[in-house]
Parts: sequence; structure tokens; C-alpha cells
Amino acid sequence: MTIATLHDRDYHAWTQQQIDLLKARRLTDLDLESLVEELDDMGGSARRELVNRLGILLAHLLKWRYQATRRLSSWSGTIKEQRRKLDRLLRENPSLKPLAPDRLQDAYGDALALVEKETGLDERHFPADCPFTLEQTLDREYWP
Repeated sequence: MTIATLHDRDYHAWTQQQIDLLKARRLTDLDLESLVEELDDMGGSARRELVNRLGILLAHLLKWRYQATRRLSSWSGTIKEQRRKLDRLLRENPSLKPLAPDRLQDAYGDALALVEKETGLDERHFPADCPFTLEQTLDREYWP
């Protein structure tokens, strides 16, 4: 079985093979094309996680602010959890921090869709632009 075929048929076996080749310094035997794709995807995965977690957090901050009379303890739990996980993500991937302000508005669009789905309130009920700064969003002491 060729390396490229192994990548397509048994991803785990392929990763172990690539690790073994790297440890043995057999660089010419590496599946470089697939390795580059995988590394690129890993970076994309971290960026997607940033937007996803921000979106969930923003959705719950919106519900917290705009549905104060319907607040649930699960909302505060989700807000705390997403803030902890975002803090960890940004500590483990400091190069994501400069991307976060630009990703906030992308995540806000996702948050609006989630809030509309969960509350039945139309997106137009909420501000068009994110009403929270990145600092407020990530601040464990901030509750709108």
C-alpha cells in the first residue's frame, strides 16, 4: 500500500507511519503533500474553534441581556464554560489572539442565528453589530 493510499484508507495508521518516519529522520519517505494539508487543516481547526466558541458565548450573552426575565442557570453555566475554554484556547494558541477581534463579528452572525433558533426571536430584534467588545466578551466578571 502506498503512503498516499494509506492516508486515504487508514488515517490513524498513516499518522503513526509519519511519526515513525520523522523519528527515524527518513524525511525523503514522508508523505509531504498530505502532511502539509494536515498541518494547514490543524491551523484552520483552531480558527474554527475560536469562531464557534465565540458564537456560542455571544448567543448566551445576548440571551442574558435581552431575556433577563427568562434567565436560566444553564445560560450562566454555558457563559462560564465558553469563557474558560476560550481562555485556554488563546493561551495554548497565542497567535489566535490578534485574529479574535476580526472573528468577533463573524461569530456574532452565528450567535444571532443560534439565538433566533433557540428563542424564536427574529434576528432583527438584536443589534446588527455585536454589542459587546472582545474584552467584555472574554471578561469573566462581565455580565450584561
